[in-house]
Amino acid sequence: MQYADVIGQDSIKHTLRQLVEDSRLPHAMLLLGPAGSGALPLALATTQYLLCKHRQEGQSCGKCAPCLKAAKYIHPDVHFSFPTVGTNVTSDKLLIPWRQALLDNPYLDVNQWLQAIGADNKQGNINKDECQLIIRKLSLKTFEADVKVLIMWLPEYLGKEGNRLLKIIEEPPPGTHFILVAENASLILNTILSRCQLVKVPALTDAEIIAGLQMRHPELDAPQAQTIAHLADGNFNLALSLADNRTNHNASTFLDWLRKCFRGNGIELVQWVEQFASWGRESQKHFLQYGLHFMRELLVLPLLGQEQARLQEDELSTAQRLSQVLAPDQIALITQLFDACYGHVERNANPKILFLDTSIRLHKIMQRRLPELAQQVPALGDAIN
Repeated sequence: MQYADVIGQDSIKHTLRQLVEDSRLPHAMLLLGPAGSGALPLALATTQYLLCKHRQEGQSCGKCAPCLKAAKYIHPDVHFSFPTVGTNVTSDKLLIPWRQALLDNPYLDVNQWLQAIGADNKQGNINKDECQLIIRKLSLKTFEADVKVLIMWLPEYLGKEGNRLLKIIEEPPPGTHFILVAENASLILNTILSRCQLVKVPALTDAEIIAGLQMRHPELDAPQAQTIAHLADGNFNLALSLADNRTNHNASTFLDWLRKCFRGNGIELVQWVEQFASWGRESQKHFLQYGLHFMRELLVLPLLGQEQARLQEDELSTAQRLSQVLAPDQIALITQLFDACYGHVERNANPKILFLDTSIRLHKIMQRRLPELAQQVPALGDAIN
């Protein structure tokens, strides 16, 4: 991947380009940015620029042998590490689907990746065997280039296994570069953070997303691209999903859940939970993340107006009705409930028990002020239908 293929982030590109040209690229660097901001594409472009034999005007040439191999993610001196599922599964065993995933969409998120490798109900991790393999691979001499690079996507999934890598990150073999790509620094060991030079990657602006969309989807007119960019909120991966007209299953499922919780019909809730429990844990976590996003937009809707809400038409319609029913303190309670539920999913709680309990609690929170609002809103039962 070349820098020209990375959407926006001109300031970060300039910084990384100068580090390579001045031979000051740190041996351990952490690119930290929100999902869809382009931190992984920046790592890929920087690696290709580092390996290129004929750099031209701040770009890798794209024609020399190292560039051609790097562009297909098959360069023997570029190693990848990423979340996998299973006790003894390492990244090397999944390189074929990983390369294809990068070729299809280097802005992908972890949920898309884990579903692509059939994670089902398993959670992703970077395990002990992966760490040992990294140490062995980086201890070898380079095959073709003068340097070797390890790109680790989402070191948050290392957990305590990251302690195994501390020595090689602090004192790597000559010519070795670690490029870590992360979204949440709070989930990374402080001992790893302290050994890396931090480069913060900001969320993309609406203008940058519009430019990227028009390059990849020239059939989109300006108003359509503007609407998608507004909804994407700096996440180019989400913008691509919206542009491809993929149905937002999280949105429709979430709104259906809210309606059922509001009515409080026990049979409906049990049926919904039975179906939802069959989702994989990563999908459940993704669903709860969407719920937190929706509640945030619901909270700011009365303050900023519907023009500034980052919700699609059907979501916005429901949010406007819900704003008549839920007070800010109720929204805060629901947000805390979702956040706690997310933590329980991560700790492998039984999904049927967890989400039935959450549904009952959500019903109680939503109904708390019904007597007070009964005279003001005659048909509360239809408020979110």
